[in-house]
Parts: sequence; C-alpha cells; structure tokens
Amino acid sequence: MKRQFSLAHLTVLGLTPAEMTYTAAKIGYDFVSFRILSVGTANEPQYCLFENKEMLRETKTALKETGMKVLDIEMVRIYDGLDPKIYLPAFEVAAEIGARHVLTTSVTPDRNFTIECFSELCELAKPYGLTMDLEFLTWYNVSTLQEAVEVVEKAKADNCGILVDTLHFHRSRISLDELAQVPENYFHYAHICDAPKDIPTTTEGLIHTAREERLYLGEGGINVAEILSNMPNVPYSIEMPHSKRVKELGYEEFARRVLKTTKEYFEKHL
Repeated sequence: MKRQFSLAHLTVLGLTPAEMTYTAAKIGYDFVSFRILSVGTANEPQYCLFENKEMLRETKTALKETGMKVLDIEMVRIYDGLDPKIYLPAFEVAAEIGARHVLTTSVTPDRNFTIECFSELCELAKPYGLTMDLEFLTWYNVSTLQEAVEVVEKAKADNCGILVDTLHFHRSRISLDELAQVPENYFHYAHICDAPKDIPTTTEGLIHTAREERLYLGEGGINVAEILSNMPNVPYSIEMPHSKRVKELGYEEFARRVLKTTKEYFEKHL
C-alpha cells in the first residue's frame, strides 16, 4: 500500500501556508499540515487564516494551482477556562481549505475538564467533517498514551482519535504492547521524526529538541519502524524541525532532504 507523507508546518515554520504549499508540491509531498493556531512561543510566526483574509486567499490559490491537499491543522489547546467555541472560526477555515484532521492537546491538570472540552470540540468539529486528534506531549498534562486513550474513550465521540508522535512516544517510555492494544480506528495520521536515544531530564531540554533539533529517520536512537509497525498504515506528517540545518540549507532543500531520507528509511525498514 502506498505510503503518504505530509510536510508539517513546524518543519518549515518560517514559510507562510502558501509558500509551504508550493514548496511541498515541488518536492513531491502528498499533503501539507498547517499551523494556523499559535501555541504562544516567543517569536512564533502567525498564520491565522481565519483572521487574515489575504493570507487565506493566497493559500487557497496555492492549493488550487498545485493540487495539494491539507492533512490537518494545528494546534487546538485545551486550557483552564477554555470556551471551545472560540475555535469555530478555525474549524470553518479548515473545512474551507479541505483539511481532514485537527491536532489537539491539553495543558490543564483538570482531567475532567479536559474530557468535557475534548468531547465538545468533537461535536463542534463534526459538522465540518473534521476529526479531533489528541496528541500526548511529555511536557503537557496529557503526556502518555494511556492518558490520551482515557480522554478519547470517555469523550465518546465518533470523530475523535489519538495522534502518535514518534518523538513523544519514545520519551513517554511506552511499550509496543500498549500501543498494539489501542483500537486501530483511533489512528488517523501520525507525526514522525527521529531524535537521540537519551531522553532530556529537564522540560527545557525536552522542548529544545522537539522544536529545534529533531533528526532524520535512522539518524537517532528511536526505533521508528517498530512503532509504526504496531499501527495501521495512515498518512505520516513529517515533523522534523532543525534550526541549524534550515539555516545552512534553506527551507526548500531541507524539506527535500527530509522527504528523501524518510522515504529511504521506509524502503529499508517498513
């Protein structure tokens, strides 16, 4: 079965959605994955397509001219006091550009509130044909696969799922047996990258590697092939930011090498 790959925005975060679309099409990606909701990090570019109508127009033009498809948008965060309805404009735009999935995370320690908000988000996204996919991050409050499964099961929605990122899977020290027990219909797509085998012991260290120094598949110490072998064949969003390499190579050449090394790894190991 053909493997499909998406260019994740974090890999080329300095490119606008339109620039990213043209770049991905030129290189040969199957999808693009846009970050149209800020996570609030310092100096992060803002690509709020639901607010910037000119940027939305440019993005739609790029998608039409290239024939590229949008895999997902990110990132919907659940936090204390959240009114999930604030994300409706993003869902409307996601549907307008043909996105399939919405990456979701939780930064509140209140598990019941997380479940309540996630369930409501699923209901809000459903009319737009979107799935809500909960990602577990090692420095967020839903930080393990088990916690993500608990939220999804209790939300009781038919358009919810779990996003596995190979980096966070490795850092959460999850067993392959645990992964194999997750219902296949929970998986709609996955984030893939490699990283050093040793896990940072500080939050700062975890964040730095995740945002600045992810590695090509096979270059680090994560057994990506084993992880993916315990999941169904889904589209793979390549989230592989590396600031030093981007500076040396430029976004287009870096994105090209990201896809090339990923395909080589799949041909050899999967």
